[in-house]
Amino acid sequence: MKKIINDPANVVDEMLDGLVRGYPQYVERIPNTGAIIRSNKASMQGKVGIVSGGGSGHEPAHPGYVGKGMLSGAVAGQVFTSPTPDQIYAAIKAVNTGSGVFLVVKNYSGDVMNFDMAKDMAELDDIPVKSIVVDDDIAVKDSLYTQGRRGVAGTVFMHKILGAAADQGATLDELDALAQKVLPNIKTIAVALSAATVPEVGKPGFELADDEIEYGVGIHSEPGYRREKLQPSKALVAELVGKIDDEQHLTADKQYAVLVNGMGATPLMEQYIFTHDLLNNLGDRGIKPAFTKIGNYMTSIDMAGISLTIFELADPQWLDYLNYPVETIAW
Repeated sequence: MKKIINDPANVVDEMLDGLVRGYPQYVERIPNTGAIIRSNKASMQGKVGIVSGGGSGHEPAHPGYVGKGMLSGAVAGQVFTSPTPDQIYAAIKAVNTGSGVFLVVKNYSGDVMNFDMAKDMAELDDIPVKSIVVDDDIAVKDSLYTQGRRGVAGTVFMHKILGAAADQGATLDELDALAQKVLPNIKTIAVALSAATVPEVGKPGFELADDEIEYGVGIHSEPGYRREKLQPSKALVAELVGKIDDEQHLTADKQYAVLVNGMGATPLMEQYIFTHDLLNNLGDRGIKPAFTKIGNYMTSIDMAGISLTIFELADPQWLDYLNYPVETIAW
């Protein structure tokens, strides 16, 4: 294992410290926690706070999306491990300015349990809290850490939509209704060329031969649905788009946003080649995406691979929310 670290046990603490010291114009850390909140407190006044989070190792998610127009706070657990309820609760308290807090939770058993516990703690303090559990990964129904489908890169679109709406004054109930409408329109699937290596473990989460790939892996190196020999980019696109089409029934008369997401060790050169083939594939279906993002937005430490998210823009306002200006590290 080759990594630019000191003690593997201190990876998360030192990472968060470097993050807030490097970007003090955007974020600060609640002392003795993994909670990151906006340093611009004025941008939160009178608005519903938006909090997300989960295990570390998915950077820039989630702290990279904390800032005006997007998240109010994000809570980082240990690598691939949910943050504790008390840390989530600390973030809720810090970003609540009287209008309540909305939680965006990825569908992993530990995250769901701990965010729910923090929600209960907040409500005992008379802080109104609502939440959404994102389950955008269509690859497998149940995995090692979930009941139902996993929450993956499509969560970032949820951050963006809700953050924009909250910044424009949406109430807690309005955000709840918006999240429920948005969720079924976000679909994601991934392909891996190699697994992630957790620093404290020191070896990859699974082994692939040099000429093998695996479709449908999760962001914690969870198994997917099929292994096969490495295929050209066009074939990878055809497989992933085909699976999403089975779920979403892509048609030329609808608007879509797409996210081509690097899993951590995939060069942008390869992401752009994949995007070239993706846009050709969609173009053959008569589809020109209304919004496109390409880059590392929800990674799996040093996994080589790509995930594809297609978001059906069932409401024209959702495109405005995606284009709404933000002040964050990573969007």
